[in-house]
Amino acid sequence: MIFWFSGTGNSLYAAKKIAEAQGESLISVAAEFDQADNRFTYRFKDGELLGFVWPVYAWAPPALVRRFIRQMKIEGSPFAFSVSTCGSDEGRATTIVEKALEAKGLKLGCALSLQMPSNYIIGGDVCAAEQEQRLLAAAEEKLDAFNKQLAERRAGVFDLLPGKMPALLTGLVNPLFDAFARSTGRFYATDACNTCGLCERVCPVHTVKVSGKPSWGKECAQCLACINRCPRRAIEYGRATVKRGRYVHPCLRPPGQQE
Repeated sequence: MIFWFSGTGNSLYAAKKIAEAQGESLISVAAEFDQADNRFTYRFKDGELLGFVWPVYAWAPPALVRRFIRQMKIEGSPFAFSVSTCGSDEGRATTIVEKALEAKGLKLGCALSLQMPSNYIIGGDVCAAEQEQRLLAAAEEKLDAFNKQLAERRAGVFDLLPGKMPALLTGLVNPLFDAFARSTGRFYATDACNTCGLCERVCPVHTVKVSGKPSWGKECAQCLACINRCPRRAIEYGRATVKRGRYVHPCLRPPGQQE
């Protein structure tokens, strides 16, 4: 089983590529929370893969992913792995997953960090097309190598991107991000909105509601699916995003927009 969370497709692409190579099923973390009777109990055969694929948000796994792992009840002895996708580096994000699994008596067998194009247009513009293509190609190569390691159940391989001052970024900056940066107050829809409802459908925490124009509730994962995936570029976050591009992985782009 491979549990995935993704806002604009980077982690979804990685999860699909691993699932196809390993013959594993894909399970959406967000969708698991939508099942009212879900007890978050999962049974594994010895050595069966238990994977987590997720984006790095402010040098940590998304809050929803952290909560999901805490609530999981894992039966059996699977081979656990983690794959993070990040715009630059992950700090000690994978360590958070590792410790959460240790609390359940499980060892993280191996892990990978993939640098991929960033979707965090609140903080800066998207990368140039040439750089995007280079990052995606490099990520694909790393995934191919990682899939060979997984097939062999090769433990102890941690190919991570901690960056500079990882403990500070994960230990101090991320809690501040969770406390103050996951605000929905500055999201708004412009007159270009045609009320197609895509933003509501892709929101993993169901905070976006479309009745006339979109409105945002209080809870936010900061996945930025709403602002990046809007087909009319009709969603902004204050003034910061008005002149910035949008990023969606090619696996989620509509036909004719693959480049």
